[in-house]
Amino acid sequence: MAMVRTRFAPSPTGFLHVGGLRTALYNFLLAKREGGAFILRIEDTDQSRKVEGAVENLIDTLEWAGLHFDEGPGREGEVGPYIQSQRITLYQKYANQLVEEDKAYYCFCSSERLKELREHQLAAKLQTSYDRRCRDLTKKEVQGRLRNGDQHVIRMKIPLDGEVTFNDLIRGSVTISHKILDDQVILKSDGYPTYHLAVVVDDHFMKISHVIRGEEWLSSTPKHVILFGYFGWELPTFAHLPLLLNPDRSKLSKRQGDVAVEDYRAKGYLKEALVNFVALLGWNPGDERELFTLEELTKEFSLERVGNSGAVFNVEKLDWMNFEHLRKMGDSEFLRLVREELSKSDFKEGKFEDSYLLSVINAMRERITFVKDIVTNSPYFFRAPLGYDAEVIRKRWKPASSGYLRELSNAFSGLHSPRKGDFEAALHSTAETLKIGNGDLIHPLRLAVSGTGSGPGLFDILEVLGKEEVLIRINAAIERLQ
Repeated sequence: MAMVRTRFAPSPTGFLHVGGLRTALYNFLLAKREGGAFILRIEDTDQSRKVEGAVENLIDTLEWAGLHFDEGPGREGEVGPYIQSQRITLYQKYANQLVEEDKAYYCFCSSERLKELREHQLAAKLQTSYDRRCRDLTKKEVQGRLRNGDQHVIRMKIPLDGEVTFNDLIRGSVTISHKILDDQVILKSDGYPTYHLAVVVDDHFMKISHVIRGEEWLSSTPKHVILFGYFGWELPTFAHLPLLLNPDRSKLSKRQGDVAVEDYRAKGYLKEALVNFVALLGWNPGDERELFTLEELTKEFSLERVGNSGAVFNVEKLDWMNFEHLRKMGDSEFLRLVREELSKSDFKEGKFEDSYLLSVINAMRERITFVKDIVTNSPYFFRAPLGYDAEVIRKRWKPASSGYLRELSNAFSGLHSPRKGDFEAALHSTAETLKIGNGDLIHPLRLAVSGTGSGPGLFDILEVLGKEEVLIRINAAIERLQ
């Protein structure tokens, strides 16, 4: 059996769309599961749409997600270069070959004529397509116009009768009548190929075994199948992925929310969660499991379990996955990410020991969806409160609270290297001595040490902060709030 070779072939027109990430992921998973190669090819033949820095961003995003390509820009293999604008002479050679074999022809129609033709067809409610005016020009007329330097393109000759059939791993057998296919432009007047010619030539010479792409390319596939046949080349296996949908079942678009991987990365989503989430947009493992690592996905993935109906992009589900992957994350990686967040925060000058940050992580792990929540939701772990929540003061700080906290401070002072249980026992004992409820101490104490009325368990906070810091904060609160 031939080696499995898949490719992800984006245009460098901006950031990587989450749909593009899914396409790249499925290509990556199939190649890795089969011990094959995953290729990155940059399709930049439409130079007018090229965005500066887009190629670098695409590569950076794929690397961040863990989708390391085997061949591509900067990782040259035997079938490069992997940027289409560097392969122009190859496309021109094969476009000219098709003309010589009467499988393509020169078209001299001006853009004005084509625009008029389209408007006329739209007005008459006809299918818009080229009317093949130049298809039967005589050789003499063609040669004369070429000698005159008349601007022209090359169009493929679609058979006028019959139909084209191909198999799609997701959609089964697909048959299209030749009558509804246009004589597609394959080489533009500037000498650059269109997508249709370039993709066929590249997939052949790059030995691509499986073409896995979005369903928007399904209608173009018959033209590609015809071109493969014209050249006498073996067809790859096709698989067209279902659309990504908004919750209202409209096509996923920027109008209804973020669609770039960069957006989700900037918001703090873990690559593990985003990859896991995107994998399940169309594919299922055949059971109830939802949480997967990239390694597990590689073992489990198959195109046979990809459905053909649109997949809904549900951000709440992505949030849940982020929370779950965060819970399972190893301490060293969590620590690295927390330090990264601290370096971007108001606390970047703070000197925090690894052991201290790990105790913060353990206190907060079950309460956060994003790593940055540790910094934004619990700043009291990184500095003493700069102020106190006015609503909590109104509800929880009573005239007697200062005196109660003084008694509690005395009790805490006598503790030696206290853990959470020691703080809790001292608080209960103080409440009994004062003949008050535990809540009369718990609420003002939480306000004193954190400045807020919510967060992880109070005694967890006390253990993390340590006795000396707790006493300093109690005394500061008494001073400022009595």
